[in-house]
Amino acid sequence: MAGAGDGRGVAVMRSSIVRAPREQVWARVVTADGVSDEFGPLLTMRFPARLQGSSIEALPLGQPAGRAWILLGGLIPVEFDDLVITELDAPRHFQERSRLGSVRVWEHRRELEALPDGTTRVTDTLRAEPRPLLPRPVVRAAVGALFAHRHRRLAKAFPGSA
Repeated sequence: MAGAGDGRGVAVMRSSIVRAPREQVWARVVTADGVSDEFGPLLTMRFPARLQGSSIEALPLGQPAGRAWILLGGLIPVEFDDLVITELDAPRHFQERSRLGSVRVWEHRRELEALPDGTTRVTDTLRAEPRPLLPRPVVRAAVGALFAHRHRRLAKAFPGSA
């Protein structure tokens, strides 16, 4: 990801093995319900109305999809994501480049690698350029904790994952 080590942003990478075939994992991670479940149980993500019951595969690349809200307890908005998908190669990867309330630039690339034993390696690479008043170490810690949590939740959706 361009600029990840340029001093302006923070970079985080998380990878885990999910005990399911890549196509099955992909079918979950590109839906609003699947993403929202990864945030749970304290947080949820409410996607723009046009994505409800759909998938990011239905979005035109490079076009704003609308604002997705991250809600505490399903009720209190704590963050937003002006969602833009810039790359998509199903079932291998997607990339988002968006603006959040807390960061000027948010880049998220999720890659799914089919492994020979029928499992899937899921790797999230994230880069964020925090807004001026938000310290980079705080953003790095929050993003790292959030994606560690998301990987644990995704693994639980497919029993036997590591």
